Parts: sequence; C-alpha cells; structure tokens
Amino acid sequence: MNITFRQLRLFLALADTHSVSAAAKMMHVTQPTASMQLKEVTQSVGLPLYEVISKKIYLTDVGKELAATARTVAQAWDLFEQNVDASKGLSRGKLRVAVVSTAKYFMPRLIGSFCTQYPAIDIALEILNRDGVVQRLRENMDDLYIMSMPPADMDLGDDVLMPNPIVVIAPTSDPITKRNRVSLHALADRRFILREKGSGTRMAGDQFFRKMKFRPDVRLELGSNEAIKESVAGGLGLGLVSRHALHGRQKEHGVSVIDIDGFPLPSAWHIVHPASKKLSPLALAFKMHLIKEIHGVRS
Repeated sequence: MNITFRQLRLFLALADTHSVSAAAKMMHVTQPTASMQLKEVTQSVGLPLYEVISKKIYLTDVGKELAATARTVAQAWDLFEQNVDASKGLSRGKLRVAVVSTAKYFMPRLIGSFCTQYPAIDIALEILNRDGVVQRLRENMDDLYIMSMPPADMDLGDDVLMPNPIVVIAPTSDPITKRNRVSLHALADRRFILREKGSGTRMAGDQFFRKMKFRPDVRLELGSNEAIKESVAGGLGLGLVSRHALHGRQKEHGVSVIDIDGFPLPSAWHIVHPASKKLSPLALAFKMHLIKEIHGVRS
C-alpha cells in the first residue's frame, strides 16, 4: 500500500467528523482535494472504507481498523514531536482533553491558567455527557479525560482531582428549603428532575436511591444541569445536581439546596487515561498543573 502520513491524518479527520467537508476544513484543504485523497486511500487499500447514508459518513469494518491504525500512528508522531519540544522547554504542542459537561463550571479557568503559562500550546477541549467521554476513552481519542464515576471495567491511570458533591435542589420559594434535615422518604410524594441515564450524577443518585430503597417519581430526564435548574426554578420538581452546577453556592437563579438526610452524596472528579498509555510531556505537565491548581484553591 502507498498511503502518505498526510492521507492518514485526513482519513482520521474523516473518522472523527463523519463529513468530507469537515475533514477538509480540519486539514486545511479544499473539499475536492480531500475527496480525491480519500479516493486514493480507498484504492490503495483495495476495499471500501466508508459509505454515505443520508449525507453522513459511516466507516466499514476495514475503515474502522484503518482509523484505529491512523490514530496510533498520529499519536506516536505527536508524542515524538512533544518529546523534542520538551527537550527545548515545552514551548509548543497540542493537547486533547475530554471532560463531562458538569466540569465546564471549573475546567475553562484551569485551562486558562495553563495556557497563560504555556501560551503557544493549543488545547482541543471536548465537553460531552459521561457516555460520550467514556466512548472517547475506550477509543483512546484524547490525552486526558475528566469525569466522575470512571468505568470499572477498564484498566486506568486514575488520579482523584477534587470532590464533586451531589445535592438536591428545590425552588427557593418552596418552604422545604427552610427546613433542617428532611428525610429522603418524606419526598416520596414529590416529583424529581434528573440527569439522563448514564451521567455520573444520575449514576451516583441511582446508587443511593437503591441503597435507601427509595424510588423517586421522575417527571423529567434532562441532558444538562442548566435545564434542570431552570425546570426546578419553574416549579416542575426537585432536582439532583452537582454542587459545582451552583458554582459552590447554596442558592442560585431561583433554586436552593435542600438539607436532605444522606446528602450531599460523596463523589469526586477523576483525571483518567488508559493505564497502558504513555502520557506525553505536555499531558503530564497539564495533569500536574490541574492537581497543583486544585490543591492551591482548596488549601
């Protein structure tokens, strides 16, 4: 086979974006050029690598294998470049980080302080729900991953970053916000608004509810903390969110934390990566920066 490194990069961009035009834009080439290069890759392999259904690209099994190979090659080359840069003082490079959506309340500030220290570093930040981050972790698509509830079936390098307490919120006007130590079972007649199944917050809540033999009356399942806060403020029910979603405060935008037995639920943010993955100098520097910054904030 005669496939260039740049063609591998282009095919990897296609696998990540599922779009020829988006892959072309990512690689800074025209769409006709990208289409021609992808055709050459397919001809070189000699088997179909992808198909187009309703204007969206879907990889074949061979295409998926080529994408995995291309990712391994690209990551090895990136690691080599970063090792060279590290010997010169870690002056440039690109870091890929995937975080769960609740981490957006604190990660941008931590990334900002890192970029202030290393202004020539580029950071690609993916903000997804937990299932999306776990999928990227399984496919080894990024350097580091920030989440609560890391998957137990993977061999991971895992460092606890900071606490992630889970709280129950109600409309600030609700009399229950003025009460002390409310029993969980006293909420049996209340409606609940929870995160979608598979989110770290939902998993922590469901585990606690099962332990307490409590079955919440779920009115809504929503995919964001902002939507939960707005729904709770609108009187649609009680919500279960990370305290970080309230920026660490007791009240925010028409909602207040309720004093419920067993809450806040103990949870934590983790920095994880596949245990077999050799972190680049840049990823190691970023990981140490996060730990140092959080320790400084908490101390």
